[in-house]
Amino acid sequence: MPSPERPEPSPGVVLPDLSLARKVLQTEAAAILALVDRLDARFGRAVELLRDCRGRVIVTGMGKSGIIARKMAATLASTGTAAFFLHPAEAIHGDLGVIQHGDVVVALSHSGETAEILRLLETIRRAGARIIALTGHAPSTLGQFADVTLDCHVAEEACPLNLVPTASTTAALALGDALAMTLLVEKGFRVEDFANLHPGGKLGKRLMRVEQLMHAGDDVPRVDHLTPMRDVIYEMSRKGLGMTCVTRGGLLAGIITDGDLRRRMTTTPDVLELTAADVMTTRPVTIPRHLLAVEALNLMEQRKITSVIVGADGLVDGVVHLHDLWRTEAI
Repeated sequence: MPSPERPEPSPGVVLPDLSLARKVLQTEAAAILALVDRLDARFGRAVELLRDCRGRVIVTGMGKSGIIARKMAATLASTGTAAFFLHPAEAIHGDLGVIQHGDVVVALSHSGETAEILRLLETIRRAGARIIALTGHAPSTLGQFADVTLDCHVAEEACPLNLVPTASTTAALALGDALAMTLLVEKGFRVEDFANLHPGGKLGKRLMRVEQLMHAGDDVPRVDHLTPMRDVIYEMSRKGLGMTCVTRGGLLAGIITDGDLRRRMTTTPDVLELTAADVMTTRPVTIPRHLLAVEALNLMEQRKITSVIVGADGLVDGVVHLHDLWRTEAI
C-alpha cells in the first residue's frame, strides 16, 4: 500500500524532474552558509546600532527586497524592538516624515543601486538617523553611504536563468534573522516578554499565564481544617475540580483530592466522622500566578497531578486544573 506521504502518481501522469528543485534548495542553502564566514565586526556594529537605538527601527526595500524587509520588521517588532516597514516609493511621496532623529534605517537592496532607496539617503542623513545596509554589492552607492554595510552577495541565484531573486532574498532573510536573534539576546529579551507580545492564536495560548486560566474567588473549592468530611465532599462535588484547598486561619494548610479520599476510605470505614485536617495532604504543590501555562502543564504532568493551587506565602489565589490547560492548547 502506498505511503500517504508519498502517494503513487495516477496512471499516465509524468512527474516533473525533481533535480532542479533539489538544485534550488542546494543553491539557497549554500548562499546562507556562505554568510557565516562573512560575519565580522561590521555585524557586531550593526547589532550595537539597533540595540542602542533610542528611536524606531525602520526597514525599507523595493520589490522582493521589500517583502524581506517587511518580514524583518515583523520579526524585530515581535521580539521587543519598535520596528516597522517603510515603502521607499511612498516615502519619497511624503512618508519620509516618519523618520526622525535617533532612528535607525535598515535598507535592503541587492544591487545597492535601487533608485527609490538612493533618493532617501540624503533626507535620512539630514534627519539624524543612522543607516544599516544589507546589500549584495558592498561597493555600491548604498553600501558606501551607509553607517554599516553587511555583505549578503550570492555566487548565483537559484533561478535557472540566474535572474529571479531567489538565493539573494533567502540570504538577506537569513541575515535579517541573524540580526534579530542576536539583538534579542543583547537586549535580554525573555520568554515572559515574548508572551506579552503574543496574546493571540495558539502561540498566545501556549504563553498564557496561570492567572489568566485559574479558577478564582468563589470558584475555588475551599474548606476550613475543622470542616466535617461530609461537608468537604459536598464542596469538592459542588466545585467540580476533584479537590479542595484546606485552610487554617485563612492560610493554606493542605489539600484533599479525590485520590486522598479514596485511599482514606479503604483504611477508614467511618471517614465521614473525620475532619478535613485528618484527611488532607500537608505541603501541597503550589505555583505562582505569573507562571506560564505551559510550565504549569509540565509540572502537573511530571508530578502526575490534575490540579494545582495557585498562590504564595500561604495565600490561595486560585486553582488551575489540567483540563483548563488542555483546553487552551497549551501543549
